[in-house]
Amino acid sequence: MKAVILAGGKGRRLEPYTTIIPKPLMPIGDKPILEIILRQLREHGILDVTIAVGHLAELIMAFFGDGSRFGLSITYSREDRPLGTAGCLGLIRDDLTEPFLMMNGDVLTTLPFSGLMDFHKRNGAVATVALNKRDYFVDFGIVDTDGDENIVGYTEKPGFEHFVSMGVYAFDPKVLEYITPHDYIDFPDLIKVLLAAGEPVKAYKYAGYWLDIGRVDDYKKANNEIAGLYGTLGVGGE
Repeated sequence: MKAVILAGGKGRRLEPYTTIIPKPLMPIGDKPILEIILRQLREHGILDVTIAVGHLAELIMAFFGDGSRFGLSITYSREDRPLGTAGCLGLIRDDLTEPFLMMNGDVLTTLPFSGLMDFHKRNGAVATVALNKRDYFVDFGIVDTDGDENIVGYTEKPGFEHFVSMGVYAFDPKVLEYITPHDYIDFPDLIKVLLAAGEPVKAYKYAGYWLDIGRVDDYKKANNEIAGLYGTLGVGGE
C-alpha cells in the first residue's frame, strides 16, 4: 500500500519554533512527529511513501532520505507554489494507481491505518474521511427569541457533539479525475466536489487517541503524553 504525507506547510501556529525547523521535524518525545508517523505506517504494512514538501524541504529530505533506514521506500514531491492540501495529488497522479492513504504530517494518533484502508476498500468509496468526536461547550446561557422579541427558549451553557476530520484520508485513484494538475484545491473543497458529483464518500469514525500538534498548546500536550502512548502507537520509545 502507498501513503502520501503532507509536510510542506510553514506551521505558522507553531512559530517561532517552525522558523528554522519544519513542523514535521518538531520532536515529540525523542522522535520527530513525522518519524513517528512513518514508523506507524511501516507497522501497518504501508511501505511506499511520498512526502509532499515545501517549506524547509531540504531539511526533511536530508533527515529521511530514501527511507531505507526506516524500512520504507520514500520519494518526494515538491511544489513550486502552494497548491492547497489536496493539490499535490495532481503532481503525482501517475504514481497513484491503487487505493492510497493520505494524511497530514503533524498528526499524533493511534488510528489503525490498515483498518482504515480495509474499511475504504470494503465500502467501494471514492474517498473515506477519518473522523474523531469532539465535545464543545458554550460558557454562556443561550437565549432564543422570536420576531416579536419574546424569549421562547433558554439553555444554560449547552454542550454540542461534532465529528471532525482527523486529517487522515483514504482515496481511490478515481479521485484524481477531480483534480487538475497545478491547480489549487484544499481537502474540504475536494470533498464537496465529490459529493456534488454523486461520488460515494464514507466516514470512518474513530474513538481513540488523536491530536493535531499544529498549535503550541497541543504540541506541549503531545510531549506530556507521549511516554504513555508509545505502546499503543507501535513505534517504541527507543
